Amino acid sequence: MSEANWYVVHTYSGYENKVKVDIEKTIENRKLQDQILEVSVPMQDVIELKNGAQKQVAKKMFPGYVLINMVMNDDTWYVVRNTRGVTGFVGPGSKPVPLTEAEMDALGFREAGLVVEFEEGDTVVVTAGAWKDTVGVIKSINEGKQTLTINVEMFGRETPVELNFTEVKKM
Repeated sequence: MSEANWYVVHTYSGYENKVKVDIEKTIENRKLQDQILEVSVPMQDVIELKNGAQKQVAKKMFPGYVLINMVMNDDTWYVVRNTRGVTGFVGPGSKPVPLTEAEMDALGFREAGLVVEFEEGDTVVVTAGAWKDTVGVIKSINEGKQTLTINVEMFGRETPVELNFTEVKKM
């Protein structure tokens, strides 16, 4: 059996979730679970400012596109290509081109095997952002959001600040 790769499928704008659901139904009906492994509409959390209030909403990372992890053969190509709302695979002509591992990592929607080098109680220095060069002790870690919380002194009292893993380094 061939190896599964990630492919990008172009859809009509606004049809991404419908295409995902339709392909998943077809996979179930045609028993293609071993050939089409995953259908994904990558989302990212964005904070919007509406009427003076901040609101966290999920937005599509790539409007008009769906990512599919599948074994490319005539059956899987036919199923995906003939799904309502799909305009075609991304690639030259009608030949789908799989994404490389480097491209998938760069997209950042996949959970890479995240290794957290921090522990609660570690002393860190902030390397970027408004708190650059501030030193603090880690109070909590949120691996899902890839953030940690440290206390900084502001206006004479301790105030918790949430920072991304990429904004700090161990001392």
